[in-house]
Amino acid sequence: MLRVILAEDSVLLRAGLTELLTLGGHEVLAAVGDAPSLLRAVESERPDVVVTDVRMPPGLHDEGLRAALELRSRDASLPVLVLSQYVAGAYAAQLFGAGSPAGLGYLLKDRIGEVTEFLDALRRVHEGHTVIDPEVVRVLLAPPARPDLPLARLTPREREVLALMAEGLNNQAVAARLFITEASVVKHSGGIFTKLDLDPTEGNRRVLAVLAHLRGRAAD
Repeated sequence: MLRVILAEDSVLLRAGLTELLTLGGHEVLAAVGDAPSLLRAVESERPDVVVTDVRMPPGLHDEGLRAALELRSRDASLPVLVLSQYVAGAYAAQLFGAGSPAGLGYLLKDRIGEVTEFLDALRRVHEGHTVIDPEVVRVLLAPPARPDLPLARLTPREREVLALMAEGLNNQAVAARLFITEASVVKHSGGIFTKLDLDPTEGNRRVLAVLAHLRGRAAD
């Protein structure tokens, strides 16, 4: 059981998420509707994981995201799962570019309808994994229009492998998803790291390195 603090400005969605989390065996310590309340609740309750919308009052812009960044600056080990209505590459890049990606997740709200996937994402974030919505990764890794960007160096297969890497999948899982051998994944990964000038010894930090290179693509 995880002790969760939920931040979502829509009363209906907040109630639905609370029920979903409860039915999933978790305890919702607080369900709030604005960023200041989120910060206060986390300070008071010390949850196992935070789930927050990107856009919340008072400005309905990116207050939820900024609250998540502030919480992580206070405690880099606090697991946070951010929800977004739309694919916003700049938001994803800002979230993952602020520090270690361990224990961070960025999902589209459509993913909530896939209850098993949503609860699994929550569990993985709590365990320290990085979770990125596949649709967000797909948009970020679309072939760049400018040939001078690093992503333009990658082959279509390398972009597929990179997309799954950015979702946090290991070599075995990538191989299973693409119906190729693990040896092929290792080969493609080597090509990706070389073409993007990344250090292949970074291990679990590779997602952060990949996303750092995608920031320019997201803002392009």
